[in-house]
Amino acid sequence: MERRIIIIGAGPAGMMAAIKAAETNETMGSPAEILLLEKMKKPGRKMMITGKGRCNITNAADVPEIIKNIQGNGRFLFSSMKAFDNRAVIDFFEEQGVATKVERGQRVFPVSDKAQDVVDAMVSRLHELEVKIETEAAVKDILTEEGRVKGVRLKSGAIYKAEAVILAVGGASYPGTGSSGDGYEMAGNLGHHIIPIRPSLVPLTTEEDWVQEVQGLSLRNVRAELLVDGKTELSLFGEMMFTHYGVTGPVILSMSREASGYLTEGGHFVELSLNLKPALSEEKLEARIQRDFEKYQRKELKNGMADLLPHKLIEPVLDAAYLAPDKPVHQVTVEERKRLVHTLQHLVLTVSGTRPLAEAIVTVGGVSVKEIDPRSMESKLVKGLFLAGEVVDVDAFTGGYNLQAAFSMGAAAGCWSVWNLE
Repeated sequence: MERRIIIIGAGPAGMMAAIKAAETNETMGSPAEILLLEKMKKPGRKMMITGKGRCNITNAADVPEIIKNIQGNGRFLFSSMKAFDNRAVIDFFEEQGVATKVERGQRVFPVSDKAQDVVDAMVSRLHELEVKIETEAAVKDILTEEGRVKGVRLKSGAIYKAEAVILAVGGASYPGTGSSGDGYEMAGNLGHHIIPIRPSLVPLTTEEDWVQEVQGLSLRNVRAELLVDGKTELSLFGEMMFTHYGVTGPVILSMSREASGYLTEGGHFVELSLNLKPALSEEKLEARIQRDFEKYQRKELKNGMADLLPHKLIEPVLDAAYLAPDKPVHQVTVEERKRLVHTLQHLVLTVSGTRPLAEAIVTVGGVSVKEIDPRSMESKLVKGLFLAGEVVDVDAFTGGYNLQAAFSMGAAAGCWSVWNLE
């Protein structure tokens, strides 16, 4: 009688799990059917929007560096990443005809800059391996008997028997792509502890009214500090952008995990301190301002800073420094100039929250890693149940690390689901 392995979710972890299960199945000559179930009309919906539609498939740094950038339980991935690392991911796509390139920050993208090519390559490989794919097949729950997987029940009522099930349905961010958080419920119903979920890689909302007036303004070289109760918790350098609700951009997204943790915990005063001139010391910045003020001494202050800041940002900065925009430049005192220097390097925003989880790139939280074997990704509670991807309590900075984690976990789950068949 033919045995069956079911993978729930055709995202990066699920598709890689199905591919590796099928390849292992082929190598071992096992007669198991590999069935991939996806609730959406097409596989890889969330992958299509990663990296702004370009799909940052992995990072070219060495594995210890990648682990370091996986903030949430990175050490849990040592085994799975050693077995299927970033080089293996790049080789996989190259073999499928997707040429890759390395960009700033060691980010790896397809040369075509098209996420569609990445998804198509995985789907093509699934077809080559004769993996059965069923779309618009939403799973309601995973069936077990005496602590062992027996199959799945679809929301349609249909029941599929299986000797192994890989749960890879994603987290709760971007629900329109299929990641609606139902995996937490499925795992929780089987006794797994779910670490409370919250957003990461998500824009931050701020209280200051002036932010709306500068919406759309991007800043390239900014040093941002996350302040919690007046103390610096995180300091990052990079790009950011003002929006109608607050701030976003790479440096903000990377800080959001830490920020959302304190905001969720409650009772903390969270702020963002921006250094708009991080390349200059306080003394050099003051000297620079003095030169500008000599040049524009006959102008009003708001016009005397034209060489120093983007036009939109001048009045908010002057306001934060308690300086009148129409004050003549030649009347600015030494004390006022020093206050301006301080404000340029410590422009403070009050963080009121994050954008909704549905807008987050990544979900923090999920199935506790303490209940999963890190080598095989098999549940320690239910025999034959494997978990991979964002449904697991693993999350990382932006830069290809999250997809690498998904591919590594998926590969481990796929291989071991076949090796463990009795």
